Amino acid sequence: MVIEYAGTVIRAVLTDKREKYYDGKGIGCYMFRIDDFDVVDATMQGNAARFINHSCEPNCYSRVINVDGRKHIVIFALRKIYRGEELTYDYKFPIEDENSKLHCNCGTRRCRRFLN
Repeated sequence: MVIEYAGTVIRAVLTDKREKYYDGKGIGCYMFRIDDFDVVDATMQGNAARFINHSCEPNCYSRVINVDGRKHIVIFALRKIYRGEELTYDYKFPIEDENSKLHCNCGTRRCRRFLN
């Protein structure tokens, strides 16, 4: 285990509204989906996990785990991580049509060119 993705748990139906609010205020948006119903919003009350970048060849992976009936998002190491090495994981965004594609800038040999 590397770190838990911490923040405020909100209903998934509120994410678009919050994202528009943050965009209007010029605030970067950091959200991570737990399941179809809940999302962790780390934008205002998150920890350093929100700054972990995407990579198509990551050194970490994320999992939703259940602890005492509560779901938590945890980042785990895929391999030994060396001092000074950037932490990355695959965001695994849902596939979108060509007009909604988000370009990937990870620069790895196996880059898929898009996050979604």
